[in-house]
Amino acid sequence: MISKTATSPSPGNLLDELQSTLAHGTVARRVETLRRVTDLFINGAVDYSDEQVGLFDDVFQCLIDHIETSAKMLLANRLAPIDTAPPLTIRALAFDDVIEVAGPVLSQSMRLDDKTLIQNARSKSQAHLMAISTRKTLSGAVTEVLVQRGNDQVIQSTVNNPGAEFTERGFTRLVSRAEGDDNLTACIGMRPVPRHLYLKLLAKASDTVRQRLEAANPQQAAEVPNVVKEATLRARSATSDITRNTEIAHALIKSLYEHGRLDESEVASFADAGKFDEANASIAALANVPVAIAENMMIESRAEGVMILAKVAGLSWSTVRTIIRMRDELSGGEPTDLGACKDTYERLRPSTAQQVLRFHRMQQNVPA
Repeated sequence: MISKTATSPSPGNLLDELQSTLAHGTVARRVETLRRVTDLFINGAVDYSDEQVGLFDDVFQCLIDHIETSAKMLLANRLAPIDTAPPLTIRALAFDDVIEVAGPVLSQSMRLDDKTLIQNARSKSQAHLMAISTRKTLSGAVTEVLVQRGNDQVIQSTVNNPGAEFTERGFTRLVSRAEGDDNLTACIGMRPVPRHLYLKLLAKASDTVRQRLEAANPQQAAEVPNVVKEATLRARSATSDITRNTEIAHALIKSLYEHGRLDESEVASFADAGKFDEANASIAALANVPVAIAENMMIESRAEGVMILAKVAGLSWSTVRTIIRMRDELSGGEPTDLGACKDTYERLRPSTAQQVLRFHRMQQNVPA
């Protein structure tokens, strides 16, 4: 039994009162009982043990099934900021169809873990997704669902949330959603987007947005004016600025190559894991070409560039297939015809691939 003061009612006493209230009480009496239970919990929330919090959970759940919406709204607003709030009660409030009930806990409560937030985002309304998008922090797993299911307002709110993290898959979906939306494109461009997706984002951006991104990211200004055919932006300068993550990836591949530990299995492993920078740098090293040239060929909308590099590097078709699938998944475009690519790759001679690669070197004026 819990009691903060000699005159305060305890949950044990309230349980007895609860039985009477539910059996014979009016709506007003139920609401008054809820208020008293809430007051008792809030007054001692920081001191209660898990067992005691569980007792409050039982009381709250009995009450919220028998009270009107306005009372549940008040309860949600009072419990949402409390880190030790009864977890089952918080969950029940979060999944309430009425957003005025669910919203406060979805946007604030630390009792909701990623699994619960993802389940909510996959099944509830856009208003519920909007509430989740405003949380202080959002993991990449949660933002993936928000980007996948959310409407334009939810997407914008999520991207503008400084505490939101994004996976590469999430960024890929964002870049696809941003086409034709200058405001969203600009917001995404302000984030540390993976390099190949940043280039794709700029390829479809308007001149106005490019100017905004150039002003906001002077360290990437060299990349902004570049355009490429087929809506794919190529980095034409080997010295163009790159992100810190890309630098780390390139350093890793350089170390593996110099120590004789870079082989086809490593390339396939990077591609299978969706690690574009590592896969790109690996192919560049094995094909003996600058990373900038390999990147330009890798992000072409067609797969011929990948096959040229792979043939020069001596990679098998199974590895090439994995690389093409990685490109398809990261780009979010139509799947590549792997059957046609396999026929082309098997017919492609290494000498022909070398000639095409020399042409790419001359075209981009990048020294070997």
